[in-house]
Amino acid sequence: MPFLGQDWRSPGWRWVKTEDGWKRFEPFGAALQGGNSQLNDISHAVILTGDDDDEMYASEDCESAAKKRKKDHCRNNTDSQCFYRENWIYVHKESTRERHGYCTLGEAFNRLDFSSAIKDIRRFNYVVKLLQLIAKSQLTSLSGAAQKNYFSILDKIVRKVMEDHHNPRLIKDLLQDLSSTLCILIRGVGKSVLVGNINIWMCRLETIRLWQQQLKNLQMNKQVNDGLTLSDLPLHMLSNILHRFSDGWDIITLGQVTPTLYMLSEDRQLWKKLCQYHFAEKQFCRHLILSEKGHIDWKLMYFALQKYYPKKEQYGDTLHFCRHCSILFWKDYHLALLLKDSGHPCTASDPNTCLMPVSPQHFIDLFKF
Repeated sequence: MPFLGQDWRSPGWRWVKTEDGWKRFEPFGAALQGGNSQLNDISHAVILTGDDDDEMYASEDCESAAKKRKKDHCRNNTDSQCFYRENWIYVHKESTRERHGYCTLGEAFNRLDFSSAIKDIRRFNYVVKLLQLIAKSQLTSLSGAAQKNYFSILDKIVRKVMEDHHNPRLIKDLLQDLSSTLCILIRGVGKSVLVGNINIWMCRLETIRLWQQQLKNLQMNKQVNDGLTLSDLPLHMLSNILHRFSDGWDIITLGQVTPTLYMLSEDRQLWKKLCQYHFAEKQFCRHLILSEKGHIDWKLMYFALQKYYPKKEQYGDTLHFCRHCSILFWKDYHLALLLKDSGHPCTASDPNTCLMPVSPQHFIDLFKF
């Protein structure tokens, strides 16, 4: 029979034919169907018989009780409340007849599966950098659910670092930036820009300081291995390893291991290639630093230039954006032949020609309107 829904895009109500005519029936949610099968059967039986008014009232009571239990279930279920586990989302920037509103930074942060991404060593640095940029300037633009998700992911990152002792310096920088931002927002600006009770944010700030103390006291376990060590490698292989690093602090840290590595880490050609990788030649001319012998001090040049210009970012894996269908996704996510191995449900004839990698800063810029 024809019917009108609450909204013209909605499929409308479900109607059940009884002896007294058509009656509206609203099925229970998928989460409650298994646990409330008995209640579901009772409701069906009452609606289908419908011989007297008492039974009709009973059906309405069952229906309202089911709605209340469904609300309580969703309220207690944290995952269904705000966190999703998706590998791609559609980025829409304006309202249409088919879709109201637009995709926000908080919505994208909630729906994309960053919790699983931090478990992948190729994506770990990418997620940490994204969280750091959000901490510096975009924390107040997140919704309450997104802020809760932000600190949940951050907690998982800290636990991971404490367990495997990998990349503690990145997390220390992230926590320092986040702590500075929260101090300014809580003391300087006030709770008007923060979602939630101010006491919750004070507790979060204390948690951040506790994490910082734990990372400060982190002790690296010395592994005992009777086999081949880094010091046993020939000089040309050690030099090749140092030339693979894209961060100057990693080179300095490795140079503190042995005197041989320290000597290799001070090589002028090593720092020259590092400067050429991150910065342009015009930038060299503006910030020339000479040594006592009159040569260019490339090591000091590197740290001077990074204060004025951004370094080239390098990640093992990043999010990708499809220009054809405006979908943001993790590229290596596949659903067999349905997704044509492109990582998302693309309708283009050759999806790979429409893809572009998305840096953490570009991710944030996508949602600026």
